[in-house]
Amino acid sequence: MEASIQQVARLTGTTSRTLRHYDALGLLEPSRIGENGYRFYDGDALVRLQRILLLRDLGLGLSDIGRVLDQEQDETTALRRHLEWLRSEQDRLARQVASVERTITARQDGGPIMAEEMFDGFDHTVHRDEVEQRWGAQAYASSDAWWRGMTAGERADWRARSADLAARWTAAAAAGTGPASDEAQELAATHVAWLGSIPGTPGHGTAPVRDYVVGLADMYVADERFAANYGGTEGATFVRDALHEYAARHL
Repeated sequence: MEASIQQVARLTGTTSRTLRHYDALGLLEPSRIGENGYRFYDGDALVRLQRILLLRDLGLGLSDIGRVLDQEQDETTALRRHLEWLRSEQDRLARQVASVERTITARQDGGPIMAEEMFDGFDHTVHRDEVEQRWGAQAYASSDAWWRGMTAGERADWRARSADLAARWTAAAAAGTGPASDEAQELAATHVAWLGSIPGTPGHGTAPVRDYVVGLADMYVADERFAANYGGTEGATFVRDALHEYAARHL
């Protein structure tokens, strides 16, 4: 299988200029260049491009993408991690689509709007039982009041911040980063600060409690709903180990 630079640009929605830029950065070399100067890409090059585009969608910069590609040589394993994350997002978006469709139908037909159905895929209370069981009803009530008091823009910013943190964890795991490494520990510090910014959490306003951080880290692996945020069990295990290491050092 081989495709010209024009075909690749058309199929991926990018531009020939972008593909040449990737080559200049050492991210994606063409498999061959014809006598007329045209660039061609074989199957291996196209798989590498797919990985580049997936990592770019996770929010990584080109320098970080290059580092991940260099460190994660097992393409199949890396793509499986991406696939797990994509399936999780697919399920969440499918639930949101269905809930919005039900709302539109109810509006058009004059039928009742069922609150229980309107927010499937949006529900931030999905882990209420776990929160109340582990840290008490007051912890949940405080965080719930904080969330409900946000504006739509503030919620969007929070989701973007959360997604960016998850993407950074996923990329570090894909790159084979060690849990005790400086990079992983920097991510762990960011993660702990992120946890501590949520009202109602143990240690909010000061420093998150060690048992809280370690307990959540364990839950990331034990509960597939959490693990999906980090590309599956393998990625969640990396996050857990890094947070355990951070807690042992600093909390």
